[in-house]
Parts: sequence; C-alpha cells; structure tokens
Amino acid sequence: MAVKSKKMKRIVLAYSGGLDTSIIIPWLKENYDNPEIIGVCTNVGQNEDWSRIEKKALASGAAKLFIKDIREEFARDYLFHILRAGAVYEGKYLLGTSIARPLQAKYVAETALKEKADAVAHGCTGKGNDQVRFELAFRALAPKLEIIAPWREWDINSREDAIAYAESRKIDLGGISRKNIYSRDWNMWHMSHEGADLEDPWNRPQDGLFQLTKSPKAAADKEREITLSFEKGFPTALDGVKLKPHDMVAELNRLGAENGIGRDDVVEDRTVGMKSRGVYENPAGTILYRALKELEMLTLDFDTQSVKGFLSQRYAELVYTGKWFTPAREALEAFFEKAAEWTTGDVRLVLYKGNVIIAGRRSPYSLYREDLASFGPSSYNHGDATGFVKLYGLPSAVAAAARKKKKP
Repeated sequence: MAVKSKKMKRIVLAYSGGLDTSIIIPWLKENYDNPEIIGVCTNVGQNEDWSRIEKKALASGAAKLFIKDIREEFARDYLFHILRAGAVYEGKYLLGTSIARPLQAKYVAETALKEKADAVAHGCTGKGNDQVRFELAFRALAPKLEIIAPWREWDINSREDAIAYAESRKIDLGGISRKNIYSRDWNMWHMSHEGADLEDPWNRPQDGLFQLTKSPKAAADKEREITLSFEKGFPTALDGVKLKPHDMVAELNRLGAENGIGRDDVVEDRTVGMKSRGVYENPAGTILYRALKELEMLTLDFDTQSVKGFLSQRYAELVYTGKWFTPAREALEAFFEKAAEWTTGDVRLVLYKGNVIIAGRRSPYSLYREDLASFGPSSYNHGDATGFVKLYGLPSAVAAAARKKKKP
C-alpha cells in the first residue's frame, strides 16, 4: 500500500548498504516530504569496503552517514554474555543476528537524539524478527521518537520488486542481482543465509552458498589442537596468549573456518509466528560454546547446572525476541555472573574436518576428585551408599506396595 506523504524534517536510518536500506533512502524522501536522511552504519565485524558504503549512501540521497566501529563492545558486552549464559535458541541457533540488533539500535537511537531527529527508520520486513528487535530497543532507549518501517508501508512485496525499484532510480546494488538473491546478515559471530532455494527445507544448501567456512571434506586432513582459557565464564586466552574479546573471536573464526567448523542448517520459530529456514556459519561461536560447556562440567555442581540449563533457554528466548533492554534479561544476567564465579580454567580442543573434539580440561576450582571417582583404590566408602539408596528408592517402594493392593 502507498503511504500518505508526511512531513518530517530529519530521519535517522539504520543503514547497512544492502538492498533494503539502499532503496529506503530515496523512498523516505519521496514519501515523507523530502526530509534529511542520516544513516548510521555499525561495524560489528562484517568485512565491508566502508568508503564504498559511505559513497553509496550519499549517492542514494543521504545527507550524511555515521560509521561506528563497535566491534570490541559487541564482543565484550554482548557476545561473551550470551556465551556465558549458554544461550542457544531452540537448541541450534547461536543468536548471531539477534544479539547484534540491540547494540545497533542503541547507536541509531543515540544518534537520532543527538541530531534532534523526528523519527528513526529501519529496513526490516514485516515477516521477520528484526523489526521486533529494533523497535523494542528504540522504545526502551528513545520512546518519544516515531518509528518508520517502510516494508510495512510501501507497495514493494519482494526482493525482485526492490531490485526493480533500485534500478529505476539508478542505485548501486553492489553485486546483488536476480540470480544472487540470498538474504544475508554478517557480523563477527556469524553469517546467515536465507531465501531463494533455501525456502524449500528439502533443498540441500549449495556449495557456493557458504562464504566463511571451508567444507569439512575440503579441510586439511590434519588435526589442529588449541587450548582455550576462561576466567569466570569469559574466554581470555588462546594457546596461552591473552587476547581482547574481538581478537579472540576473529582468530577462532579463522581457525574454525579453515577446519570446516560452524555450519548449521536451522528451521526456527520466528517471533511473528511462522517457521523459517536459515543456514548459518558460526566458526568461533561453535568452538567457544563447546569449550565452555566442558569447563562447566568440572566447575558447576549438579543443581547449578540444572538451573542454568533452564534459564539459558529463557535467556535465549529473550535475546531472540528483542528483549535485551529489559529487567528480565538484566536479572538473569546476575544469575549467570554468580554461576560463573568459579568457571576458570583451560580446555584443550582438537579441530578436525568440521568436528570440535575435547582433548582435556582442567580448573583450579574443579569439583572432580580422582580419589573419589577412581575405579581403583579410593577414599570412597562403598558401604555409605546402602542407606542412601534405600531412602532414595523409598518413594518407588511405597508406590509399588500401594499399587499391588488395588488396580485403578
């Protein structure tokens, strides 16, 4: 549907340089009484030609573009927090797109307030999750600003329509075509692929789809051993060398990609109610999640692990549905911080043809005691188990006796 022309003096747009946000600039000017469009582009680890992105935005009609390098903040305050929480949506998705949106939205909102804008805008479709993530963040951080979502207003109904619109206005598509039509999102945590032939969940992803990782069969036929060190649930060193969060993720991405690690094919439940299929590349995330889980097997007691497993799922759902800036997410953060208080130590891993193999783990706070667990001579008194087993099995014995007397 066409929108009625609205008068806006200044609009701040979450700009990526992709197909959707490129055409949104002229569309906003045409439909909102020629406002000044200010773009905000965030560097969260995607490998872009930033000078080209800026030229493209200006050529499309933007008054200016702010490019913000937020990679370290993204890794330290967002990625490492979902890692410590063990947050995985529906058991498979490592939240690569989800976790970037609140931070990106924060910078858009801050810029809009600083520039005294009338509104913020984004390029998310009405079918996707990102509209929810951006808009919940905007409402939390700048509730008085109007939010414009062109995909919910305009007559463009497909990526083919969007390409035609761009061509009619001579907008640089940067390699996007009717043949290369996958929708991709990229940051230092992952690359996602959606659309085209992937919309049929029976179709196997084509070899040319993947941009970051080698196929496991093309990876070297040689093991690569690494050691990851953690302090209080956060990764701090690789092979004994201390690394900043962003550098840690970058190096593990390189190692994982070379060894065919991190590919995942997921059918997930979107916030708007439909199922969607995406193919993801998560080299660093796959390695880090596996390593931290192994360390926790040493350092967390049974009850803490059990509670964490339940809360991790809830935390993942909050992140997935855009509820980062909420009391619920902040309260859960306090639990994960406390739970990880003793999660310090090292994990030895072998990377080999798509596999992350655990080779060893150690911690100064390990709850594993060889003198108790050994099958050889140990300090454990087997006789102590007699009374425990009787009491532990008492409910079963009582139920069995009661049911022998009378059948339902």
